[in-house]
Amino acid sequence: MDVRRLRHFVAVAETRHFGRAAERLHMTQPPLSQSIMALENSLGAKLFTRSKRSVALTAFAEQWLPEVRAALGRLDGLAETARRIQRGETGQLKLSFVSTADYSLLPSLVQRFRQLYPDVELTLSEATSDIQTAALLDNACHAGIIIAPLHTPLPDALAYRQLLSEPLIAAVPAQWIESGRLVPVDGRLSPAAVVESPLILFPRHVAPSFYDRVTNYVRACGGQPTIAQQAIQMQTIISLVSAGMGIALVPASLRHLARTGTRYLPLQSRAPELETGLVWRREDSSPMLANLLDVVAAIAGEQRPPAGGWTDLDEKTAGNV
Repeated sequence: MDVRRLRHFVAVAETRHFGRAAERLHMTQPPLSQSIMALENSLGAKLFTRSKRSVALTAFAEQWLPEVRAALGRLDGLAETARRIQRGETGQLKLSFVSTADYSLLPSLVQRFRQLYPDVELTLSEATSDIQTAALLDNACHAGIIIAPLHTPLPDALAYRQLLSEPLIAAVPAQWIESGRLVPVDGRLSPAAVVESPLILFPRHVAPSFYDRVTNYVRACGGQPTIAQQAIQMQTIISLVSAGMGIALVPASLRHLARTGTRYLPLQSRAPELETGLVWRREDSSPMLANLLDVVAAIAGEQRPPAGGWTDLDEKTAGNV
């Protein structure tokens, strides 16, 4: 159906006068009359009843007019919708994250992004870093928050930016401290206590970087890791600690996860650092992703990198957790 004829119909319906409608449309009256007649023929129904002094809508036209106005309104909005899509102000952005990010940078990142881009549907999913990396390579998400590995390089197709580096601390059963089984030294957990305590941590095949940081630290303290239980959710690990099954070395931001029966202690010897970063496909030119990188840069107090990604000095290797 010819959109111009629909606009002609609305103009005549609103002015109830072919001459004034023609002036509004910047055309002469005869082509307008021909346009209305052609529209009526295509519909098989009359739109106006005409007399020498007036033009009136038929009963059919009275009911059809609101539908035509709504349709034209949607058409008129298409151009602005296209501009908003091009600016990354609407659409769906898929962001995945490791469970540790939920207690550190994720809340502020999500809050800032939603404040700036309220019409973007931000879809969040929790996953380990290996699953996130695979999803990115399969174009199943736009970006992921992962834990940087110790050894595995980032695939060339992906870019990475460090977001946070924080020390590990010990989550210990409160009952161990109360019973004297574990005695903090100046409020810290000693290397000897780390060596003597059974560990609760992620399985290595799920989080090799995290696993290696913890077990390497235990060896640096002079012992061998004794693993009491493994779990793939940080909340589960802390619950097992509160139940007295062992201790866990966790990011310092996990202090925000308050759990009855669990105490958080700094480590007496130098604690390993856990790095968290954002990963995305280098070739992804989505404006929504660019906006997310802007928000990340603003939170970090830095500027977003130029087109083509971060420089070699800014990028680091990353991959499976």
